[in-house]
Amino acid sequence: MAPSFISSIEAFRVPPRWLFVRVKTSDGIVGWGEATLEGHSEAVEGAIADFQRRFIGVDADHIQDIWQTAYRGRFYRGGPVLMSALSGLDIALWDIKGIKLGVPVYHLLGGKVRDKIRVYGWIGGDDFQNLYEQAKRRKDQGFTAVKMNATDSSSWIDSPIIVNHAVGRLRAVKSLGLDVGIDFHGRLHKGMAKQLAKALEPERPMFIEEPLLPGFPDEIADLSTIVGTPIALGERLFNRSEFRPYLEKRAIDIAQPDVSHCGGISELHRIASLTETYDVGLAPHCPLGPIALAACMQVAAASPNFFIQEMSWEMHYNKPGVADLHTYLVDPRVFAVKDGHVEVPHRPGLGIAINEELVRQKSKEHCEFEDPWINPVWRGEDGTVREW
Repeated sequence: MAPSFISSIEAFRVPPRWLFVRVKTSDGIVGWGEATLEGHSEAVEGAIADFQRRFIGVDADHIQDIWQTAYRGRFYRGGPVLMSALSGLDIALWDIKGIKLGVPVYHLLGGKVRDKIRVYGWIGGDDFQNLYEQAKRRKDQGFTAVKMNATDSSSWIDSPIIVNHAVGRLRAVKSLGLDVGIDFHGRLHKGMAKQLAKALEPERPMFIEEPLLPGFPDEIADLSTIVGTPIALGERLFNRSEFRPYLEKRAIDIAQPDVSHCGGISELHRIASLTETYDVGLAPHCPLGPIALAACMQVAAASPNFFIQEMSWEMHYNKPGVADLHTYLVDPRVFAVKDGHVEVPHRPGLGIAINEELVRQKSKEHCEFEDPWINPVWRGEDGTVREW
């Protein structure tokens, strides 16, 4: 088979806050990746410009060599910006290889071990009004599981009232017969996280996510010994090495690497295998766009320890009438939810078709008339910065 050389690498910032990567080869094959890093789009775009200089003219079939060169071929490596840029490139190259060979990416990862993928939808971001109605809507859409934030802004040690409110919200949503993941979002510090985890435990949440900020594997391991609720984290860990202390200390039960932050399909698949070694489940983080979701689903299809997949359909930050999960897809039916699951995509590559004309149009409008999205900065009553 004749080699396919990379002829172009383009980045498109599109609403609501996503960064798509388009790679084209010398034989005309186009692959799509996603390098979304919420709040840092311009920095990732700069890293992708570096990839243009490094990899145009390189054989696109050499995915692993390109990955190693992008990661190891520089003195400073890793971190969210460089790994997100690498993720976008890597996902696009896997898409190209699958299209070239006429098979879904999961075939190239050893073949599928499941026919459908369990998914969950988001409810109640930081505004908990109408939470029950949002959960009911998710159930009507076909979901059997949802995820919501545990609290909004919290001080280092806060009032027990926020714990009581969190328990009440979980109880209300579970009354609909849904499984519920609770995202602490790294907002709580140890003293409050212990209280909340213990208080939620009798209500049997599906998992608690990021009960503490990254960088505290010992403290999270301590927490795992005092509660029986599965502990999940990983969206702010950027390669398999960063998962290592959490695995070795038996701190987590569910790994949540983000395919757009951790190094793409190549590294997500390696993390899946690594976590399986520690009897840890895989639930890829993905409050992002359709390309990232499709990439996650390809790995999920081939990973025995896969548990559940996040999807961003009608997530609170999306823009109704402007952009949502299905906006850039030629055929939105590929992500149809039925009985809590989405069928494994069967088309070549990532299994989706992107509306390139719309991507170019939306990107042009977005870059001309809107500043890149940045997350808000929260402050407490005394003026100190709090975790968002």
